[in-house]
Amino acid sequence: MDEIKTTGSDNKLSLVSLIAVIMGSTIGSGIFTITGDMAGAGAHTGAILIGWLIAGIGMFSLMMCYYGLNKVRPDLTNGIYSFAKEGFGEYVGFTSAWGYWISALLCNVSYITLLFGAIGYFFPIFGDGNNIYAIIGASIVVWVFNFLVLRGVKEAAAVNIVTTIAKLVPLFVFIVAVIFARSFKPEVFMENFWGDGSMALGEQIKATTGSTVWSFIGIEGAIVVSGRARKSSDVGKASAIGFFGILAIYVLVAVLSLGVAPSADLAAFKNPQMAQILEIAVGPWGAALVNIGVILSLTGAMLGWTIIAADCPYAAAKQGVFMNVFAKENSNDAPSFSLWLTNGIIQMFLVVILFSASTYYAFYNLSASMIMIPYLLSAAYYLLISIKGVEWKDGKGGSLFLSRLFALGGTVYGIWMIYSSGLIYALVTTVLYAPGIIVYALGKKEKNLKVFNTPIEMVLALLIAGLGVYSLVMVLNGTFDVL
Repeated sequence: MDEIKTTGSDNKLSLVSLIAVIMGSTIGSGIFTITGDMAGAGAHTGAILIGWLIAGIGMFSLMMCYYGLNKVRPDLTNGIYSFAKEGFGEYVGFTSAWGYWISALLCNVSYITLLFGAIGYFFPIFGDGNNIYAIIGASIVVWVFNFLVLRGVKEAAAVNIVTTIAKLVPLFVFIVAVIFARSFKPEVFMENFWGDGSMALGEQIKATTGSTVWSFIGIEGAIVVSGRARKSSDVGKASAIGFFGILAIYVLVAVLSLGVAPSADLAAFKNPQMAQILEIAVGPWGAALVNIGVILSLTGAMLGWTIIAADCPYAAAKQGVFMNVFAKENSNDAPSFSLWLTNGIIQMFLVVILFSASTYYAFYNLSASMIMIPYLLSAAYYLLISIKGVEWKDGKGGSLFLSRLFALGGTVYGIWMIYSSGLIYALVTTVLYAPGIIVYALGKKEKNLKVFNTPIEMVLALLIAGLGVYSLVMVLNGTFDVL
């Protein structure tokens, strides 16, 4: 996540700065691959456009849920955990925090796979980013970042500038080049618009969900900076402008991509697909530019997500949610235990990649699936308190009607995300949620507290554990092919 840059003598963020923070923290690696990934999942032009429409409405509603929660419950400083705990109990709150942590570290696994896929464009020895040489290189990068963060290294403004430029320059060149090189062909865009009938339109639309969720991961963190706005009235404006600016970029890139190469070709392109699309439009230098942009962008992003992933359980332990050991710090005030464990798990997944030939696409789908539960719980909590309306009586919550509308929209979209991601992915996430039960139980024992406060919490934990074991067996025998 990009570092927040302040402006002005009062150390507050202007409207322009707020917009930049929101866009910079949300636009990630997905923009370079997303249209090809959707095509690879079976979606055609019409379904892709509908998928973006659903995501636009749903994610905007979800973003406004976080914006609203930040206004009416500023006392809930631990975000994802606090919202779920307040609404649904302590164990559900822990599960939300656990899911957010696992999602964050899986984000880095997917990033590093794409990083070495991009490096492979210049050095073919790394292949698609999932062979033995790529895994060795990836492991080195992971542990270099581990030691940097242990030394107390934070994201510097210079890194922020470089990575932001690295993301935006290829996008700007792509849009301008495709338009002015007249590479966009209406007949290509309209070809097989709804598919050939082998996959129902509804299934095609559902196939876009994981990619669209992945593209918007981070939108919830951008709202947290609202307290640093120079004018409180700027926060709503910045949220709307930033979000719709992001959506416009995503849709424009998708439309232009679908007009350069048909869905069948996009599905066959290697990551990052934008490189091959731009190569068709302007020649080999276009592919080189995109791959350089991806390498620079992901290098900076990985440092940021290393910090974020390690900070998730560290902050949760400070709040008394995780076991005390997760709160350990070194002499540089770095979250040492959390960092070592997080990167150890990332290393384990890198080994999985080697033996399963897993790709960037597989891990970002898992990351997106893990974060869907915390998103749904946050929106559902906002819906609960907006229905009661107590926090709105003094006027600080804004329009109660709009709040309820956004809360309902965010909750419905949260349900849609889980449904459309498919039963298999929903089940596989329980494999990753289940180990959290042990951490939760040990944390409660440390404090001499009863593990579960209600029978419902116990039943929920047993259900997650049972589904986790079942899903693990299905993954190991190849029935569930998610890696």
